[in-house]
Amino acid sequence: MDTARLHADAQVVDAHNDLILLVDHMDKRGRTDHFAEFWLPELRAGGVDVQVLPIWIDEDHQSEGALRRTLLLAERIHELAAQYPDDVAICSTAADIDAANRSGRIALVMAIEGAHGIGQDPKLIRTMFRAGVRVASIAHYGRTLLADGSGLDDTARGGLTPQGIEVFTEMERLGMVFDVSHLGVNGVEDVLNLASRPLLATHSTCLVITDNHRSLGDDQIRRIAALGGVVGVAAAIPWFIDPHNPTADRVVDHIEHVVDIAGIDHVGLGPDIIDDYFQEVWGGWPAHAGDPSGNAGAIGPYEPAEIKRPSDLVKVTDAMVRRGFGEQDVKKVLGDNVMRVFRQVMGVPSQRERPSS
Repeated sequence: MDTARLHADAQVVDAHNDLILLVDHMDKRGRTDHFAEFWLPELRAGGVDVQVLPIWIDEDHQSEGALRRTLLLAERIHELAAQYPDDVAICSTAADIDAANRSGRIALVMAIEGAHGIGQDPKLIRTMFRAGVRVASIAHYGRTLLADGSGLDDTARGGLTPQGIEVFTEMERLGMVFDVSHLGVNGVEDVLNLASRPLLATHSTCLVITDNHRSLGDDQIRRIAALGGVVGVAAAIPWFIDPHNPTADRVVDHIEHVVDIAGIDHVGLGPDIIDDYFQEVWGGWPAHAGDPSGNAGAIGPYEPAEIKRPSDLVKVTDAMVRRGFGEQDVKKVLGDNVMRVFRQVMGVPSQRERPSS
């Protein structure tokens, strides 16, 4: 099987790349062409057809500046689409994605990671939808006014707050895809009990392989699949994959485990590409990237991930082919499965009643 041809023919969906953070960092240093000079060639080399762009809010902007920061980064994504109309397009529906790809453009899907900008006002999720956001999670490592993040699983273990339930219900009604990655274990349980539509874990791994607060247990994976959802397997952060062996083959170990637990229709790719941002801004991985407590020794020794940038994604395809995945199954993992969720949910209103506010 020609791996390069297979990868090129697939509709490749990357469910999580934090590239807008590095674009913003370079903007502030007068390098406003960074996206065209670095990221566009990388995305093209990686065969990426659909790029989910999460907006993550760092601690310096939580909580007082979170809404402003969220909207500024959302505006920057819109500016990218205006700057490079022949290369990228912001997409609100699966039909928009297909149209962008047919024209040779990369489809950009806007996302918010942690939803810090919403604060205590659930109605702002509608504002985010109007701004173009189509994928959202409602907590990161720590606590928001909507839910507890996975970093608190050893202590608070809080689930969704009443405001979090209101946001979740409104997301389903609007046609915004819910993302359970980073949500604490009890929050995931709440969502799985409430959900009536398919959802995503955009960038997660398997607990049975890596015992990490960011990994999903087998029962969680099965229940996500039962809703028609998809687990996007992370590939670019070593300690989520295997800190001592973060190779493309080890990523495929996670993919195979999801397949064994839930079936081939419920796994995708969410590499969580952020290495270049941390190297440029921090001079390396900050301690809190591995441990939300900020413990400087938390990360421990690790090997660099084999999948660091979009151009590396073909290595996952090569590893799947070597492991015996058939052509159609490879295409499902690379993008068809996530696209199915987008076709069912993204920009498709449900019949749920709007929550009172």
